[in-house]
Amino acid sequence: MKVSHVMTPSPLTCCEDDTLRTTIETMVMRRCGSVPVVDEEGNLTGIVAIRDTMLPLYPNFGEYVHDAVHSRDFEEMEDNYKRVLCMKVKEVMTTNPMSIDADEPVLKAASYMGLRNLRRIPVTDHGKLIGMVSIGDIARGLYIHKGT
Repeated sequence: MKVSHVMTPSPLTCCEDDTLRTTIETMVMRRCGSVPVVDEEGNLTGIVAIRDTMLPLYPNFGEYVHDAVHSRDFEEMEDNYKRVLCMKVKEVMTTNPMSIDADEPVLKAASYMGLRNLRRIPVTDHGKLIGMVSIGDIARGLYIHKGT
């Protein structure tokens, strides 16, 4: 079974210059854990996950080392969300994400996901985004649809 048989075609995308506000709103409303980032020609340039949008709210490692004794003021940290919402996708996205070709076997995609602890990966054709494939897509294809 090929990735093209189980992938979700034409996935939701965003651009590097989109704000996190618009991207997060879309992700939450559409229940997407991550969104591929594409350029004007549809080439995959990155991926942004909900986790990536949360990281700017947390103290960095240096702040923890400098002041490990005192507890954090989490309410004050939460106030940073206004600053985070104005950030651009390119500031938090993962660049050059792992992707897979639509003609590859689904078990190869599953293997990549297992090795990298990923729940979904972009599907490309010569660098252009054409879909997304998730662990759920693969499970449905292998265990539900193939058995019928």
